[in-house]
Amino acid sequence: MVWPLQSIGPHFSGFKNRIGDHATIVKIDVDKNPQVAGQYQIQSVPTLMIFKQGNLLWRQAGVIPAKQLEEKLMQFK
Repeated sequence: MVWPLQSIGPHFSGFKNRIGDHATIVKIDVDKNPQVAGQYQIQSVPTLMIFKQGNLLWRQAGVIPAKQLEEKLMQFK
């Protein structure tokens, strides 16, 4: 499944159930937090990022299939 931007939020709860404690999911509204958008040079929404111990390990602008995101996350656990 590929998530359209408007419906990405509800899928994260199911995604969170599947990955358990392997990750914390944070959703940031870049319109309300422009300093974060600037800090991470976010130019398109959604931009997905994986951090581990404060280090950026992966980023993807745009939507990707849920299974692909889950596989990517598990590579860094």
